[in-house]
Amino acid sequence: MRALSLLLSACLLAASGCAGVATSTPRDIIAAALANTARSDADRERDARDHPGEVLALADFKRGQTIADILGGGGYYSEIIASIVGAKGQVLLVNNPPYDGYSKKSREPRLAGNRLPNVHYTVTPPEAMELGQNRLDGALIVMSYHDLYVADPSDNWPAIDAGQFLDQIVTALKPGATLLIVDHAARPGSGKGDTQKLHRIDEQFAIADFKAHGLLWVGSIPVLRNAEDDHATNVFDPAIRGKTDRFVHVYRKP
Repeated sequence: MRALSLLLSACLLAASGCAGVATSTPRDIIAAALANTARSDADRERDARDHPGEVLALADFKRGQTIADILGGGGYYSEIIASIVGAKGQVLLVNNPPYDGYSKKSREPRLAGNRLPNVHYTVTPPEAMELGQNRLDGALIVMSYHDLYVADPSDNWPAIDAGQFLDQIVTALKPGATLLIVDHAARPGSGKGDTQKLHRIDEQFAIADFKAHGLLWVGSIPVLRNAEDDHATNVFDPAIRGKTDRFVHVYRKP
């Protein structure tokens, strides 16, 4: 009995020791990523508006995972997630040609000189993102989901087949993988009607849209809500830019 007791005690101590090695919670890892002194002043300024700590805590991305930052522009989120997933993980920063052009000023210095070695940057047509199948542990689309329903040739933004675009993402996600969505809220009941003029999309439309593509709505957080936003102003208007009412959703592939 004494031998068995000693064995059990040893096992408990070993388990405790193992737990001690991995004391960092996802929030600790996120906080360390945000505190990285290599991040730019512009990114730190954006942190105050976009609350990436709370947003990424909802997504629950982990060490060693492969995460796609889709239409990620200049790579603000890609850099943070690169620290979260660590050297054994990777981030796919995927832009289409228009987004790549818009974001050149911030993207080029971010990726210069292999500064983020675990970020793999590609520019692809939206109909052929080459994300693979059951490859991703997670993905995110931040303030560009609504653009799937915008067509503006005058601004070099061609129409996108939104359904086919979303199907590519769902196919690439592993079972159990998560999709993080952040976007500008439109008037309730407006569906996708305000995407073209105001660059906003109805939150309930989004939930139904992702559900139709096989994803389960997991939850949301109110960290980017703004009750003073009337939902009637273009998101680029200086009066509301950076302060729009935004929804933050997480979906999961069954």
